[in-house]
Amino acid sequence: MKKITSLLLAAGLLSSLSAIAAENTLRFGLEAEYPPFESRNAAGQLEGFDIDLGKAVCQAAKLKCEWVETSFDALIPGLMAKKFDAINSAMNITEQREKSIDFTHPIYRIPTQLVGKSGSGLDATAASLKGKTIGVLQGSIQEVYAKEHWEKQGVTVVSYKDQNMAWADLLNGRIDASLVMSAAGQAGFLSKPQGKGFGFIGKPVSDDKILGSGIGFGLRKGDTRTKARLDAAISKLQSDGTVTTLAKKYFPGIDVSVK
Repeated sequence: MKKITSLLLAAGLLSSLSAIAAENTLRFGLEAEYPPFESRNAAGQLEGFDIDLGKAVCQAAKLKCEWVETSFDALIPGLMAKKFDAINSAMNITEQREKSIDFTHPIYRIPTQLVGKSGSGLDATAASLKGKTIGVLQGSIQEVYAKEHWEKQGVTVVSYKDQNMAWADLLNGRIDASLVMSAAGQAGFLSKPQGKGFGFIGKPVSDDKILGSGIGFGLRKGDTRTKARLDAAISKLQSDGTVTTLAKKYFPGIDVSVK
């Protein structure tokens, strides 16, 4: 009987320890094909602005970070299915997304711009792009913007599972340009050898309803506990300069402040 009692106590202790560990672990969902926000280096390790930001947030909130990868368009369904606890993948806070999930406070903001061949004579307007083909990341606000403002005016919009596929098609001439967050366009394509002869086209596009109020972590509806912990950590990192320091490292010359 004593042996059985000891086994039951041990089992209960292990169960309690597992519950404590789970409560102090934050699983971030991300799509790791969008440098400089998140990607894998030659050694297969995750790196980028959102990775460093996530680690800093977890440290400030006294949480252990774990990472769960999926495609960008599967992030919200994955969050709702409890495959992870928060989305940390350069996701803008928009009215449409807030119908399905909650968000932390906005952490940073990146303008959206068109990337295409230098000297093409194109502009980031429906009139200039009529008859052209534009690539966008599937499930992104750039996809929503292009379909709303350009596709209805005779522009062909092609959606890709990851941005690298769009860059490949831009190089081989299957698309005329790609609409992306400017930092992703610069670090993920223009600053690389294959980006020679390409550049930003026109000024950043604008539509606050579609493009949102800034980038934050996506959360399940009603998860007020996680939101409170992350909002407190984010406020700390914004006030102590950590967000600004990381932005200067990954997005030199880009104002990421949330206004």
